[in-house]
Parts: sequence; structure tokens; C-alpha cells
Amino acid sequence: MRFKVVASLLALGIGMAGAAHAAEVTLRGVNAFQEGTAFAKPFEDFIGKVNEDGKGLIRINYIGGPRAMPPFEVGNAVKTGVVDIGNVTSAFYTNLMPEAESLKLATRTIQEQRKNGAWEFLNDLHVKRMNAYYLARTGDGVPFHLYLNKPIDKPDLKGLTIRVTPIYRAFFADLGANLVQTAPGEVYTALERGVVDGYGWPVQGIFDLGWQERTKFRVDPGFYQVDVNILVNNDVWKKLTDEQRAVLTKTAAWVEERNALNAGINAKEMERQAAAGLKTITFAGAEKEQWLKAAAEAGWAYVKKIAPDNADKLRSLLAD
Repeated sequence: MRFKVVASLLALGIGMAGAAHAAEVTLRGVNAFQEGTAFAKPFEDFIGKVNEDGKGLIRINYIGGPRAMPPFEVGNAVKTGVVDIGNVTSAFYTNLMPEAESLKLATRTIQEQRKNGAWEFLNDLHVKRMNAYYLARTGDGVPFHLYLNKPIDKPDLKGLTIRVTPIYRAFFADLGANLVQTAPGEVYTALERGVVDGYGWPVQGIFDLGWQERTKFRVDPGFYQVDVNILVNNDVWKKLTDEQRAVLTKTAAWVEERNALNAGINAKEMERQAAAGLKTITFAGAEKEQWLKAAAEAGWAYVKKIAPDNADKLRSLLAD
């Protein structure tokens, strides 16, 4: 009901449509992540800088996060123009763009992708599949981990029930886990009630959601990379002036440069987890190689299955 109300208000023309006659254009922005949390903050910083640097030209009206719109609706909301700009991980819009499954598998930074043609290819796919301009990527350098309440001594998840998103579904399935997919807001209760034995999540962010209270172990090393993408409705993008697009493009480069801060944030987060009582299960040697190879091969095999025409090209562009 809340989403319907928000969508109805947006449809009335609050935002860009209502300001089309004015010199300054206002874009309606929504976040797939709870306000103030680890993966919402880069977008919130982006909005603040756009609104500061774009005075008189362009600004973003920040509608909010999941309380305003369910996370899995954000991709379609950008596509259809319910919102003008959204911050969302590709895992939440693979139903619209199967090739998005490849973004987590990138081992090249977004800056490298912009130089070697990967960004251009991905942008074309976003435009064709989602009517969305692929403005920016945050999350580079932030790996995913498996978090557990039961110890394991090898890369084998048989007998464990793991909460997943599409990001690591294929990987954990190949290792024998029973899979449960839920929204992030339901994970704490699932852990509390013993419905799941663990979950996949990046190294950053478990304290935002209180999950450290119900978590005993983190499995190292991490795998894949976070991708949280800033997407602009392509019809809106084309209507902007060159000056307005320049503000967004310059700020996109700025927020992508801030990915370099993630190494330090990751280290502090691991220290914080240890202080909260989380123990580390570390695979080394042959088991480490097996773990990482299984992650990569499961990921790319799934991309090949659902996007056979583009899988090989994506792998050549994104992975070393």
C-alpha cells in the first residue's frame, strides 16, 4: 500500500515533469537500501554533491529507501519512469537484464571498465533491456562473504540452509546448500528462529542490520565484488541538457573514485566483527583455491546459461 501511495504521488508529476518549464530540473531519486546504511551512503553522498554543484541546473529529490519502495521494484521503477534515478544492485534487476549477473564477477575496476569498453557495452545493455542509462558503479573492492552459525572445515555446504540473493545462489547451490531467498529485512528473524544457518553478505554492512547479534562465523576469503549501480531513466537522460548531464557525469566519476576508500573500511569492519565475537574460518592452500574457483566458475556458468549470446564477451571485458 505504501509503495502504491508513493507511486501515485510520483505519477502526479512531482519532480522533473513538474519542473520542466524551469531552468533547474528536479529528478526523483530512490534507494534500494535503507537510508544511512553502508550501500546507501555513496548514493546519498552523490545526491548531496549533485545538489550542491548543480544549483540552478539540476537537483535530486531523495524519496528514500525500502520504506518508500521495495528493493526489487527499483529497477522496474527506473525503467518505467516511476522514478528518474535509482541506486540499486544488479541482483535486484536480473529479471529485467539477465546479463547483470556478470557485474558481481568483475575483477577489473569500474575505471578500467570505462577504458576497455566494458562500461559502454554494459550501458548499451541497460538501455536496451531497462531503458536505463548506467551512470555509475559503487562497491568496487568490497567482497562478499559467507556468514554462519555453524562451523565448517572445508568448502562444503551440504546440510546447511543458507539465505541467498541471486548474487551467490548458483555458488552456494553448487556446494550443496539448501537455499532460502528473503529480503534483507527478514534475515534477522530467520537467524533468530533458526530458519537459516547463515547468509551471504558483503564484508561491510552487517552492523547496519544488527545481524552480528545472530552470527558466529565469517568465512574467508571473500569472493565476488559488490556492485551498487546508479541508473537514470534513459528517456529522462536524453531530455537533459548537456550542462545537466555534465553535472551528473562529473559527480559519477567522483563517487566512483571514492571506491578506493573501501580497503580501509573493510579492514575496520573486520576488526569490528572480531570485537563483536565473530570468529573467522579461513580457507588456505588448496581449499582456498577450490573455494574461489568454485565461486567464479559457478557465477560464469550461470551467466552463460541465462545470457549465452553475451556471456563470453562479458567475461573477456570484466575479468582478468
